[in-house]
Amino acid sequence: STMFLVGLSGGIASGKSTVVAVLRELGCAVIDADVIARQVVQPHSKAHQQILQHFGTEILLENGEINREALGNIVFSQPEKRRLLNSITHPEILKEMLKQVLKYFVLGYRYVILDIPLLFETRGLTRFMKYTVLVYCDPPTQLARLMKRSGLGAAEAEARIGSQLPLDEKRKWATHVIDNCGDRESTRRQVLRLHARLEDSLEFLWARLAVGTAVAGLGGLVLLLLRHFIS
Repeated sequence: STMFLVGLSGGIASGKSTVVAVLRELGCAVIDADVIARQVVQPHSKAHQQILQHFGTEILLENGEINREALGNIVFSQPEKRRLLNSITHPEILKEMLKQVLKYFVLGYRYVILDIPLLFETRGLTRFMKYTVLVYCDPPTQLARLMKRSGLGAAEAEARIGSQLPLDEKRKWATHVIDNCGDRESTRRQVLRLHARLEDSLEFLWARLAVGTAVAGLGGLVLLLLRHFIS
C-alpha cells in the first residue's frame, strides 16, 4: 500500500476554499499550488529574474515583488505571453510540489491533496492523480456568489466565469464531486464522507512503520558517528 495523490479543483466562487478549510481541519495534507506560485516568484528567485527579463521592471511593486494584477492583465489578453509565463513558472512550481509530496510521504500520510485551480484545464497533471475532486455549484449560484463577493456587475462577473472552463464540463472529468450549492454544513458532510473513503490508516500502517524505522535507524547511525568523532 502506497501513498496516492488526489487532485482538487473548482471554479471561481465555487467554494473550493471552504472545502480546503474542512480538509485542513481534518488534518489532511494539502499542497496549495497558488501559494507555491507566489513563493517561486519572490525577489531573487530564478523565476523572478526570468520574468523581469521578458516582461520588464514595469510589473514590479515598490518592494520589488511582482505586481500579480499587472502581470495578469498582460497575460490575460496575450496568449503567447501567458504561455511564456507558464514555461517559466510551471517547472519551479512542480519542483516545489514534488518536495512537499515527498515530505508528506516521509511523515506517513495516506494521501496528499494537490489544490490546483487549473487542474482540468491543463489536464497534464491529472494522469498522476489516483482521484480528482471537483468543488461544484450550479451556474446561477456561482454568478450570484461572485457578484456578492467581489462587488462586480453581472456582465463583468459573467466574463470572469466565462474565461474558465465551465464547471459542468469539468464535472465530466472528476472522479468525485463535492456539491457546494447548499449551506456549509451540507458541504462539510460531503467532505467528511470523501475523507472517510480516502483515508485508511490501517492499510498504510506498514509503510509508516517502515519509514519510521528507517528514520530512527538513520538517527542512531548519525549519533554513533558524532560520538566517535567527538571522542
